[in-house]
Amino acid sequence: MLNKQTRSVLFAGVAALAVTACGADDVASPGEGGNVTINNNSTPAPSPAPTPTPTPPGTPATDCPVGTANVGTITTGSGEMARNCQVSGVIQGNLILPKRPDTENTVYSLSGAVEVGIDGGTSGILTIEPGVTIFGSSGGDFLLVNRGSQIFAEGTASKPIIFTSRQNVLGTSGVDSIGQWGGIVILGRAPISDCATGSASNPGGARTDCDAIVEGPSNAVYGGTLPADSSGRLSYVQVRYPGFEVSPGNELNGITMAGIGSGTFFQNIQVHNSSDDGVEWFGGRVNGKNLVMTGIDDDSVDSDSGFQGANQFVLAVQRPNGGDKIVEGDSNGDEDAEPRQRHKLANVTFVSNGGDEVLHLRGGADFEFYNAVMSGPDQCINLDGAAIVQAAGAAADENGPPIFESTFLSCGTAFKDDGNITVAVIQTIFNAGSNNTANGTSTLAAGAWPLAFINGANENGVTPFAASGADAWFEDVSYIGAVKDANDARFMGWTCGLYAVDPACTDAPVIG
Repeated sequence: MLNKQTRSVLFAGVAALAVTACGADDVASPGEGGNVTINNNSTPAPSPAPTPTPTPPGTPATDCPVGTANVGTITTGSGEMARNCQVSGVIQGNLILPKRPDTENTVYSLSGAVEVGIDGGTSGILTIEPGVTIFGSSGGDFLLVNRGSQIFAEGTASKPIIFTSRQNVLGTSGVDSIGQWGGIVILGRAPISDCATGSASNPGGARTDCDAIVEGPSNAVYGGTLPADSSGRLSYVQVRYPGFEVSPGNELNGITMAGIGSGTFFQNIQVHNSSDDGVEWFGGRVNGKNLVMTGIDDDSVDSDSGFQGANQFVLAVQRPNGGDKIVEGDSNGDEDAEPRQRHKLANVTFVSNGGDEVLHLRGGADFEFYNAVMSGPDQCINLDGAAIVQAAGAAADENGPPIFESTFLSCGTAFKDDGNITVAVIQTIFNAGSNNTANGTSTLAAGAWPLAFINGANENGVTPFAASGADAWFEDVSYIGAVKDANDARFMGWTCGLYAVDPACTDAPVIG
């Protein structure tokens, strides 16, 4: 959910998107049509011997791919000129957004709510090639993949796919910019527990059994009875500056995964400076690996509505001037709803800046943490409600209290008692695991990011847990946390801002 302290900043940023033409520094909306040129460079002041303004490197393509609209050219913050090819409406059938040669610079833009397929109707497939950049101009610009449709956004380590804001393309995004466009919403047909129609206790029912309306877009439906449903493949993808409050309490996240099935591939993903959550899972069965959340203004990792899945190698680092919880686990207040939420996380590093506690778990949910590093100036763990600490139930998916194995805490206070579950109870749950440290001293080292996230001697001194014993999908590694040491290249090359060898997230993406 959106941090209330940022709402005024968010709406001010949205209002600033409408810029009136007023001279040489004019910025015209890329959605206005025609051969519009967006130029963010100032005209040089006159001089006795004027020097001609150099031609920006790269040549914009002369046209746009089939299925997109030519809305002019745009000069990026790095001086590149590119053809702006706009995507709008509903994608039915197959649409490919190609990475064109450097001599045909092309950037893609979203106009309004761009939907892939029609729920219960014609399906669609959106394919995005490695190295493509796509931007939105406001919170109303977002991508939504409906049930039964798919997205294939597969970049590479050297050519990630970048979803970002128009401001970032122009080079005007700052370190605290958030909520500059909507984000990505993917809807699937896997089981969920919070039903608007149908019943979660009837998994053999019709396709529409236990449907719900997703947070953010209006009347977009998710959920079903297909645990192995596939919404496509996402890999080596950056999502910069997303998030938007559509209405009070109803927000677009960086990436919303609602009812997504285990047939979906979700790895090597970075969400940066979202005004709401980084990734939020509403039910479903999808697993995810190599996930990076930087500068998220609300919760970096959020799951609810009966989500059952595993995540490994998750790095979440708040920026110095923003952030709420790192992990929020919740239910809708019906603690007996089935399927019961079960979220497994291995090799995670969570670095809080003091926005709130690192973990806040409540409701009818089961959580497991293996090989975890958690650091911050305030509290590490807060458990709320009797259901979160209840003993294991008769159902196979009811695990009982949270599990911690080989977990290293280095917070101002290890456990938080806010008048609900006592510190003594939380400590007993934490101490039930092996190789856990409640009051450690952080030796995390910094990369390029303002807060340290690379293991030091104390973190690497913890004996790791064989995570594959908890879930066969996990890899067994010789360290805890997401980043072993300075030589660990797991997140290098395809992310922004973490390492000096990689571009800053404020840098305009390279188009050519």
